[in-house]
Amino acid sequence: MFSIQELQQRFIAFDSLRYSTEAFIDYRIPECSPKYNYALIGSGVSQNPKQPVSLREKHGFQVGGVSMPHGKTNPPHMHFTCEVFICVRGVWEIHWGFNPQAQTTRISFGDMVSVPTWIYRGFKNVGIDDGFMFTTLGGDDTGGILWGPTTLEAAAKQGVYLTDDYQIIDTQAGQKMEPPLKALTPMSLQEIQQLRVWSAQEMMQRVVLKKNLQWSRHGLLDSALNNHGAQLAPVLGLGISQDRNTQVPITNPHGVSIEWLRIPANGHVGRHQLKEKQVVIAIDGEMELTIESTSTSYQQKLFGKDKAWDTYAIPADVWRAFKNNSIHDTYVLLLTAGDHRKKIHWDESIIKQAASANYSIDANGYVAPKHYVDRSQR
Repeated sequence: MFSIQELQQRFIAFDSLRYSTEAFIDYRIPECSPKYNYALIGSGVSQNPKQPVSLREKHGFQVGGVSMPHGKTNPPHMHFTCEVFICVRGVWEIHWGFNPQAQTTRISFGDMVSVPTWIYRGFKNVGIDDGFMFTTLGGDDTGGILWGPTTLEAAAKQGVYLTDDYQIIDTQAGQKMEPPLKALTPMSLQEIQQLRVWSAQEMMQRVVLKKNLQWSRHGLLDSALNNHGAQLAPVLGLGISQDRNTQVPITNPHGVSIEWLRIPANGHVGRHQLKEKQVVIAIDGEMELTIESTSTSYQQKLFGKDKAWDTYAIPADVWRAFKNNSIHDTYVLLLTAGDHRKKIHWDESIIKQAASANYSIDANGYVAPKHYVDRSQR
């Protein structure tokens, strides 16, 4: 189905990423610039047609990244699909509401925030200069981005305008904002005041801190096997977990599920298959990914370390396995397409090994003692 070359092209090494500093109209606003915008999977909501994109293939969700110096701010804007901020370096202050005043919370390494749709949000780097966040946006068509009136006004003072067909016009670069071009009409303050107000308490239910992750030792059928031992911790949506006791912190639809995977030193996740597309991001440690497609077998190492986090987009319906060859735990993010619960198809050898250890999958798709499952099927 996939050639080696096609599988190689799905690997997004962090040091291969290209950015744009002119993705949005705020690039000349002093307190907002410079801002480095990355598009890993899908073009996101960039308003610059020259935005570099690592992989344009549709996944049902999009993955991006952002970095900017200490003290710089991404100003108020709104999205129509989900937006999740994933901090991997530094400290970030997330803003929301602006109705009339912004409310804030801070996240650091490994923390995530899911911002509701149809509210204004922004963020500020309050940590080190080269802080970095991954972002996810729901859907292949996000509906674009809607800037707040104060942002449009601040950009206009710097000679940058946004037209009603979402073109950026930069008068400092010699472009002219004149008929038939028309400036975009933003939401009025009255319309903004009619948007739902999310309290700090409500938003805290949409923040998942790394220190509060709930790890499951039974999230995968092969977790209890020798030299396996991987654990899952859910963040949002119905993912791949096979633990019937899993409680997902954020449950509303996003078009994607996000889970942490922790693979112990020299451990691995055995051969399995998913019908959905899945993106894996190495956050801390190293992982060897094996993919089998028809007669093709492909291996790729992913590294997650400070200032470098590799990504791989796994196609649907291929066999895959994960292995940690290091002497330390490896932490990986799993982003799996869809709001539905995903079903893992395990290799027959894994099923047999699990059966020998008295583990099986029950009729509802969860790990259970095999002797109980067998008893119920007599």
